[in-house]
Amino acid sequence: MAMMEEVVIVGGGIAGLATAVALKRVGIKSLVLERWHELRAAGAALSLFPNAWRALDVLGVSHKLTSIYAKAKVDGDGGPIPLHRKALLEALADELPANSIRFSSKINKIETITHEGCSIAVVHMEDGSVIKAKVLIGCDGVHSMVARWLGLAAPVHSGRSTVRGVAEFPQGHGLRKEIQQFVGGKRRAGYVPMTDKDIYWFFTCPTPPQGLDHLARNSEAIQRELIENYAKDLPELYLEIVKSADLSTLTWDPLVYRQPWNVAFGSLSKQNITVAGDAMHPMTPDLGHGGCTALEDAVVLGRHIGTSFIQNGGLVPSEMPRVLANYVAERRWRAVWLITGAYFSGWVQQGDSSWVVKFVRDAIFYRFLFRKLANIVHYDCGKLPTVKT
Repeated sequence: MAMMEEVVIVGGGIAGLATAVALKRVGIKSLVLERWHELRAAGAALSLFPNAWRALDVLGVSHKLTSIYAKAKVDGDGGPIPLHRKALLEALADELPANSIRFSSKINKIETITHEGCSIAVVHMEDGSVIKAKVLIGCDGVHSMVARWLGLAAPVHSGRSTVRGVAEFPQGHGLRKEIQQFVGGKRRAGYVPMTDKDIYWFFTCPTPPQGLDHLARNSEAIQRELIENYAKDLPELYLEIVKSADLSTLTWDPLVYRQPWNVAFGSLSKQNITVAGDAMHPMTPDLGHGGCTALEDAVVLGRHIGTSFIQNGGLVPSEMPRVLANYVAERRWRAVWLITGAYFSGWVQQGDSSWVVKFVRDAIFYRFLFRKLANIVHYDCGKLPTVKT
């Protein structure tokens, strides 16, 4: 017998856990299926801008993080707060009831059936079990199985790759909490202290002609390649930070994104199934908004499903196609703008030195578009509906 769940969320990353918390806040129980055996912490760290903190306020978890992490200093308002990715995941997971997250849960197939005139999602697990859901939400990342089921085109390679890591200084690093960046020669590197002892750093460059397979996830080889070749002429302080990296946090990954027209005109929901986070809108990290946008998605999705739930006194399957379509309508064009803005930002900052790139960068990007892009940090995703007790 297949188990019937109200909401099944595929993926226990930022989008998946935040969506589960949002649904809990409006009285809806969900089941999170995570393929790994524990909370995923890939990426080591991220920076959250004011729009993300508004979402975390709504979810009721921001206070757990602001007591530990301080705001980084940048020009003007809207500066980010860098933090460990695992700390964010744990803060979200701690809000969920026991057994809300099912680890080591790998999916083989997704399909739908019709029951009493309504669509029900059916998830076939690798262990042979079957789970039915009134709503299925794909938060399963860049290579989302749910996105493929919806018919969304696969993400494409941007031509660039990035190294990320966290450096540890047990005795303290003594640096101010300021973002430092180095741009030039088609490279972009930088670092920002998260705490008095930990520093998040990154390095972005064109993907090597031979690809990245030769590094085979070998952290020591990645660190050595960066220090001896790709970043050897960068300031000594930056190299010292790379040398102090916790090797378990080190990754070198290609940067991919979903082409914006696929998000603009693609099927982001179908029947009672939709996507959120990177499963909907994978983007390059040049605006630092992948995680921020996932938190926005969670609140908006929780608001739409929660409003229907409260008005109808329960989750009504026949209502879900309309509810999810409204969620998509609210998120689609912001996602398109962010994907486009992130790609364009990376292109002008790491492009070649041709007169075309210089003209676009100086006459168009910094003069007109940069200010509009800067406004994305002030976006308000709204509130969740109030549950009557």
